[in-house]
Amino acid sequence: MRAALYIDAGSVIVDDVPDPVIQADTDAIVRVVRSCVCGSDLWSYRDTFKREPRSRYGHEFIGVVEQVGSAVQTAKVGDLVVAPFSYGCGTCWWCEQGLPTSCPNRGTWGIGTEDGGQGEALRTPYADANLVVAPGGLAAYDDAGLLDLLACTDVMATGLHGAVMAGVGEGSTAVVVGDGAVGLSAVLGATQILGAERVILLSRNPARQELGRRFGATDVVAERGEDAKRAVLELTDGHGAAHVIEAVGTAQSWQTALDAVSDGGMIGAVGVPHTAPTLDSKTLLVRNVGVRLGICPVRRYLDDLVGRVVAGTLKPGAVFDVTLPLEQTPEAYALMDRREAIKVALVP
Repeated sequence: MRAALYIDAGSVIVDDVPDPVIQADTDAIVRVVRSCVCGSDLWSYRDTFKREPRSRYGHEFIGVVEQVGSAVQTAKVGDLVVAPFSYGCGTCWWCEQGLPTSCPNRGTWGIGTEDGGQGEALRTPYADANLVVAPGGLAAYDDAGLLDLLACTDVMATGLHGAVMAGVGEGSTAVVVGDGAVGLSAVLGATQILGAERVILLSRNPARQELGRRFGATDVVAERGEDAKRAVLELTDGHGAAHVIEAVGTAQSWQTALDAVSDGGMIGAVGVPHTAPTLDSKTLLVRNVGVRLGICPVRRYLDDLVGRVVAGTLKPGAVFDVTLPLEQTPEAYALMDRREAIKVALVP
């Protein structure tokens, strides 16, 4: 079969790899119908994160079950399934707490020796615990519907998780720092799921600003640095917002989040740090500012998100502004690296 492979910084190829096989009775083999490139995939592409040459790429995918192990009960051959970007065993204490990201048997597709989503098929461990069946099968969804489901595997859940950690609720005013797919999904989650009344999106890109407004952003701030701070304060009567979602992970974005949050407010951070931002704990203490960071436990949110997509009340797939065939995966990486695409979907 064909799959995307990391070669070196700036170099991704699509090449032949062995077909996946059942290795445990809890496994399933899934034929991928849609996958995509994530902003975090760009870390190794940009040489920020080291990978082994010819390691698989991709942790976001939806697909059709082709084979199941003898112990698998919920996913059946022919089912259309949605997978979280990281998996857990489903039975340990951590998984029972809704935190499969801390499971001792956790894994992430496309990391290390794991099969990747940017390919024609992959082995999915602990299928019952991780694969969410989309009712009706593949024939029930058009391309837009498939992209809506695909967004739930990572960015929609991750953006929502940031808003949840920031304490967003009915009638809230929130600031979203970052206009990538996760930041835009945070806008959507804050408004359509958590009931925020006002969301201020920081973005300098007109196309991303437009999508942010479609997702529910009431205000857009295009400035950066001190100018961004002044703009947010002007929009919030001088005190900042009680809820801030940090969705980038750079030192500058962290400073902007700290500038935007009000005293007594909360920052929910889902942008994986590119560097190690220094947080002044004394300033946080004096201002009574809370900070919560976390890799999204997607499985915690996935049933609800898929249900909303199926019901037609949630449409996060608009974050995909380009769709390419799997064989053009190198072009997909280049487009996202140059910020010429928000998020690229891949069709095997």
